[in-house]
This record gives sequence, C-alpha cells and structure tokens, in this order.
Amino acid sequence: MVRLFVRKWWSRPCGGREVLSIALPLVVSTASWTVMNFCDRLFLLRHSTEEMAAALPAGMLYFASICFPLGIAVYVNTFVAQYKGAGHPERIGLAVWQGVWIGMIVAPLYLLTIPLAPLLFQFAKHGSVVANAETVYYQVLTCGAGAAIVAGAFSSFFTGRGATRVVMLVDMSAAVLNVVLDYVLVFGNWGAPEMGIAGAAWATVSSQWFRVLLYWWLVELPCYREIYQIRTGCRWNTDLLKRLLRFGSPNGLQLLVEISAFTVFLLLVGRLGKEDMASTTLAFNVNSVAFVPMLGMGIAVSTIVGQQLGKNNPDLAARATWTGLVMAMFYMGTLSVMYVVVPDLFMLGHATLVDPERFAVLRDTVVVLLRFVAAYCLFDAMVVVFVSAIKGAGDTRFVLLVQLVVAPPPVMAAWVGITYFGLGLIYCWLVMTVWIWVLGMIYLGRFLQGRWRTMRVIEAGMLMGEIEDQTPAHLATSPGTLAASPATADRTDL
Repeated sequence: MVRLFVRKWWSRPCGGREVLSIALPLVVSTASWTVMNFCDRLFLLRHSTEEMAAALPAGMLYFASICFPLGIAVYVNTFVAQYKGAGHPERIGLAVWQGVWIGMIVAPLYLLTIPLAPLLFQFAKHGSVVANAETVYYQVLTCGAGAAIVAGAFSSFFTGRGATRVVMLVDMSAAVLNVVLDYVLVFGNWGAPEMGIAGAAWATVSSQWFRVLLYWWLVELPCYREIYQIRTGCRWNTDLLKRLLRFGSPNGLQLLVEISAFTVFLLLVGRLGKEDMASTTLAFNVNSVAFVPMLGMGIAVSTIVGQQLGKNNPDLAARATWTGLVMAMFYMGTLSVMYVVVPDLFMLGHATLVDPERFAVLRDTVVVLLRFVAAYCLFDAMVVVFVSAIKGAGDTRFVLLVQLVVAPPPVMAAWVGITYFGLGLIYCWLVMTVWIWVLGMIYLGRFLQGRWRTMRVIEAGMLMGEIEDQTPAHLATSPGTLAASPATADRTDL
C-alpha cells in the first residue's frame, strides 16, 4: 500500500518526478553559487580574519542595494511561466527584454554610491581594519550590480519555461570562473598581484558579467528567435512594463526590506566584536549548504505554479507546491540533524586551511550557532516554498506587507538588547530563529487561505481555455503549431 502511494506520488502530474526534473538543475545551479561563496570566504579566512568578518556585512549591504531592481527583473520568471502555460510564447521575448532594460538603466546609478561607502561602514562601528575591508569589498562589487540584474532577467527566459538545465550549466560555469579568479587574485598566484578582499570582489564582478554574455549568446540562438520573438521583442513596451512594475515592484521591495533588515541585524552583530562577526559569518557559510539550494526549489515551484495557473489548473499548482515542500523538508531536515550530530564535518575545509589556534577560537561558538540553524531550517523551507508559490500566482503585495510588519521588530529587539542590556551573540541568534519561525507560519496560513488560486499577472483573455481561436498569425501555419513549436524549441534546451 505504501509502495503504491509513493509510486503514484512520484509519477502523477506535478508529482515528485515532474517537480524534481525542473528543480534539480536549479538546486545544482544555486548550490554552485553556495560553493563559490563558501570558497570565497574560505580563501578570505585564510588570508585575513578581518577580511572574512568584513565579507558578509559588506556583501549583504551590496545585495540589499540591488534588491529592488533585481526583484523586478527576476519576476520576469512568473510572466514567462504564465505566458508559456497560456500558450502565448510570442510574448515571452518581450517580457524578458523589459527586465533587461531595467538592469541596464540602473547599472550606472550604483557607481554613484561608491563615495558613500566609507561613511556607511564607519557608522557601523566595526573597527577601522574591518571597516576599510568592508568599504573596498562593497565598492568593487558595485561594478557588477547591473550584470546581476540583467543576468536575472535573461535567466528567467529559461527558468520560466522549465529549461532549467541551461541555467545550471551557465551558473556552474560562472561559479568555477569565480573560484579560479579568487585563487589567483586573493593570494596573488600565477603572477597576479595579491589583492586580498578586493581580489575576491573583482572575481565576483567578472563572473557576473560572464553570466550576462553567456545568457545573451544563448537567447540569441536561432531556435528561439521566431517562436519567442527575441529580436522583435527587444524594445520598450509600456503596457507590459507597467504590468511588470505592478507585480514586480512589491517583489523587489519585499526583497529589499527583508535583506535590509537582515543586513542591519548583521551590522549590529558586528558591534559585538570581530570574533563574533567571524563566527556568525562562518555559521551562515555552513548554513548556505542547506538554504541556498532551496532557492532553486523555490524557483521551480514558482515556475510550475505560474505555468499551471496559465492553464487554469490551480489544483495542480497546489499539488506541485506540496510536492516541493515535502522534498525541501526532507533535505533540510536531514541537514538539521547533521548540524547537531556532526557539526565539525561542515567545517573541515576551514579547519584544514586555517591556523589551528585561530580556528579554535571560532569553532566552539560556531557549533552552538549551528544548533540555532538546525532549529529554524524546516521553517526556512516553509518560507521559501510557500512564498515562491504565491509569488508565482502574483500575490506579491501580501509578501511585501508581511515583511514591512514582521521585519522591524526583530531588528529593534536586537538593537535594544545589545545597546541597553549588554546581551550578546546567543541572544541575537535566538531573535533571528523566532523571526524565521513566525514567517514560516504566516506564509503557510496564506497559502492555505487560497486567494492565490484566482490571481494572474498576464493580460486578461490570454489564459488557456479562453484563447482557442486566437492563435498568433505568425504561428498559425498548421493546426497544432502553437502547442508544437514551443515544445520543439524546449527540446533544444540541452
């Protein structure tokens, strides 16, 4: 009986096999960036503890600064998914280019923040050495801000259609390039100058622009040009841009609020001292092994939900969400147990490449912090899966509202505890754990409420079932062309 249920769960529409086929390449893709960040901080720890401590808050501040336009650009994924589900591939290229234009326009603006960086990190009171390293890291990263946004829009062309293996290969290639450049530039190998944390930042910037060039080349392949209107879609479209801003802006603002709150939280932890900041950075580095791959699962869930809602199949969209949650909980639950039972396994790389006395100072604290990670991992999975599902429908305003209400209290609690009561690192991590628990339960409730089932982001009249006689003229060469052509193109996606 159990075996029959598992077999049915695996093979049914939007069951385990279908979700995993889309999610696995994205999990590998995001895992490659986890490995990249892991190696990045590992090299920095070996080079300097201060640089290791500086990398996380400076990197988070940079990411917070690009969250709003990036959130809009990557929301192209939902438009692509719903257009594909509704049988309108000719709208996909146009949607992708609206996200690309946003990245190109805002890219120069980030260079204007370079002179402000020293003031920002001096205000954080992390000490002169760490503050200088944070400033350098942030300033260099701004040169890749536009690339990150443009690459996010281009990648949505593939993720929204379910062609996730392409994204996996592109991101893995960029991650390998980043690690190689880290090795060369941080330590000055192969005749390059020793640049330390600046070298790590330049490696990241180079890999981001490499992603842009690779994606640009791929979307221009002949197999995509006609079906998805890649070249003719390379233009402004006011109506579609307004729709993207309408649904994507709350997504970007939510991401901005969430990451900004987390960045402020990290800056507050940095006031406790460089050892506490380094321990927190190392713990998050280990936690990324669990969390970042789940972002790939989230993209997969959002894609399938968008495609099924484009076909007017909310029940299958719900099934895909629960299937993704089961997989995410199994993965996160396994790692949670390992964080408690064998924490040193996740720190082997740091322990072997760093001076034992320096590492011993961090190790005991990190072991304790990993227990907090284990306590919130399953709720993290709930947040990722349910947020992705309701965003895939277009319920971005609710997610923004939740962040506006829920994010400030934990930051305020951390500030009050550190400033007025002298509370330390454990208190801060307890606050963060409760924060994630609350978010998990809120998004579970919203998904069960079901308002997302009636939401769409694409234009009225384009949903499957409402458009049988509206086949685009350039595809209507024979019966069934509209359905067959995109499928043929999808088979070319590696």
